[in-house]
Amino acid sequence: MSVEIQSPGVGAEAEAPQTKRRTESTFSRVAKYTSYKLAMLFLTVVIAVYLTILIANMGGYVDEIVRGQIREFVGQMLRIDPNYQQMDPEEKNEFFQTQVERAEKRYGLDQPFVLRSFRYLWNAVTLDFGYATLMASDTGSRQVKLIIQDRLAPTLLLIATSNLILFFGSIGLALSLSRGYGSFWDRFVLAMSPTSSAPSWFYGIFFILIFAAILRWFPFGGMIDSPPPRTQWAYILNVGKHLVLPVGAIITSAMFVSIYNWRTFFLIYSSEDYVEMAKAKGLSANDVQNRYILRPTLPTIITSFGLLVITLWTGSILTEAVFHWPGLGQTTLTAIGLYDTPVIVGLTIIYAYLLAITVFLLDFIYALVDPRVKIGSGR
Repeated sequence: MSVEIQSPGVGAEAEAPQTKRRTESTFSRVAKYTSYKLAMLFLTVVIAVYLTILIANMGGYVDEIVRGQIREFVGQMLRIDPNYQQMDPEEKNEFFQTQVERAEKRYGLDQPFVLRSFRYLWNAVTLDFGYATLMASDTGSRQVKLIIQDRLAPTLLLIATSNLILFFGSIGLALSLSRGYGSFWDRFVLAMSPTSSAPSWFYGIFFILIFAAILRWFPFGGMIDSPPPRTQWAYILNVGKHLVLPVGAIITSAMFVSIYNWRTFFLIYSSEDYVEMAKAKGLSANDVQNRYILRPTLPTIITSFGLLVITLWTGSILTEAVFHWPGLGQTTLTAIGLYDTPVIVGLTIIYAYLLAITVFLLDFIYALVDPRVKIGSGR
C-alpha cells in the first residue's frame, strides 16, 4: 500500500490562482453593481427634479401669474413717476410695455417654458441653484444657496434634537416594554398610541396656549429673544429655552406610536426559536437582547436611522410656521406662497441627492452588519 504525499508548496500554488479569480470575480461583481446602482439613482434624481420643476411651475401657468405681478408692479411704480404722467396716452402705453418686457426678460419670461425647464434641470443636476425670484437671505442676497444656508442651522438644531431623542428613546423604551409584555406600561403605551394621529403642529398650538400664554414659562416662538443676549452662555440658554416647546411638540406627536411600533417589532423577533433556545441555555436577558434580538434587527434600525437623517434637512413645515422658527420648513412654506420656483427646486435637489446617497450607502452597510447579504449578488 503506497501513500502519496503532496508537498505543501504544490497545494498553495494550485490554490493561489483560484483565490485570485475569486477576488477578481468579487471585485467585478461589486464594480458592476455599484455602476448600475449609481446610474439608476442618478436617473431617479433627474426625473424627480424635473417633475418638481414642472409641478412648481404648474406646467408654465406660474409664468402667467408672474407676468400679472410684473404688470401690476410696473403700473404702481409708473403712477408715482411725474415724467410718466406728463406723457401722451400712446407714449404712456408704449413706455409701459417697454418696461414690462424689460422686466419679463430679466425674469427669463421671454423664452418658452420648455426651454427654461431644461435649463433649470441642468442647473439643478450641476448644483447651480441660481437666484431666487422674490426671496432673499439675511444678508440681502438672492442667491438660493445663501438662502438655504441661512435657514439650515436652525432646522438642523430643531429637527435633529427632537428626532434623535425620539429615535433612540423609542428604541430603548420599546426594548424594555418587549421584555415586560402585558405589563401596566405596555398597556399604557398601547392605549396612548392613537394620540399620535395628531400632527406636531397641533400639539404645538396647545403647548403655546398652556406653557406660553397661561403659565408664561416659555416664549411664544422664534429662536432667540430680541435683543439677543450678549454673552455666549446666555445666548445658548436662550436658544434652549425657545427650543423646548417645538421639540416637545414633535416628540409628543410621534412618541407613543413609535414606541408601539418598535415594541411590536422586537416582540416578533423575541418569539423566534433561536431566542427561546438562547434562554434555555441560561443566557442573561442582556445577552439575549444584544446578540439575538438587536443584531438581527440592525438592518431595519439602520434603515430607519438613515431615513431619519434625510428628514433633518427638510424640517417640519407647519411646526416651524406655528413657532415662527426660522428654518427650512418655514422657508419652503414661504417659497410656495410666493411661487419662488428656484428656492423650491433648490430644496428638492438637496432632499433628492441626500436620499439617493443614503439609499446607496445602506446597501453596503447591510453587507457589513448582515453576513447573509452580498453586494451585487442576485441571491
